[in-house]
Amino acid sequence: MQRRDVLKLLAMGAASSGLSPAMLTFARELQAQVGGGYKLRTLNPQQNAMLVTMTDLIIPATDTPGAKGALVNEFIDVILTDWAHDEERKAFLDGLAGVDKQSTELFGKGFNDASVEQQTMLLRAIDDKALSMHGAARARHGNTIPENRDKQLQGNFWDVFKGITIHGYYTSEIGFTQEEQLQIIPGAYHGCVPYTPKKA
Repeated sequence: MQRRDVLKLLAMGAASSGLSPAMLTFARELQAQVGGGYKLRTLNPQQNAMLVTMTDLIIPATDTPGAKGALVNEFIDVILTDWAHDEERKAFLDGLAGVDKQSTELFGKGFNDASVEQQTMLLRAIDDKALSMHGAARARHGNTIPENRDKQLQGNFWDVFKGITIHGYYTSEIGFTQEEQLQIIPGAYHGCVPYTPKKA
């Protein structure tokens, strides 16, 4: 899969049911790389632990598994390793470090050591700040403006992070089949059926 295909997938928004068959194939290729003993290639254990918590706070388990169950952290590691440019990867990791630094400044402990309430409070504050900075003119992550399709991994860390989290979840088997209740492969095809000639 080419970088442009991955970015096109991210540009299509979270509504997986609207993805073309080709984009679903690309999404499945990415998702096939996670799970089953996946070894992190870009994220270190501390960064990975942050991502697991952050993605799970955005999409928690309800009556269906959340981002943690869908292994969105591993999906993000694949994107960062195989598809992000060096600058995009660095910006994303710097953004994670920034969240950890804010946690230390606010609570006297890194993000992973903060309580769930503190982690939630911090992420809400980051989200509120991003919303207020962009106001009503804020373009949603995953826009489909052609000249911006190759920029889905660029920009404000929080927007990029939320976009990748949503896409990682809704293109996973859990998000697609359990949350959205869609079929990856359409129902059975019954080509041969008994033929009964019409009576004249």
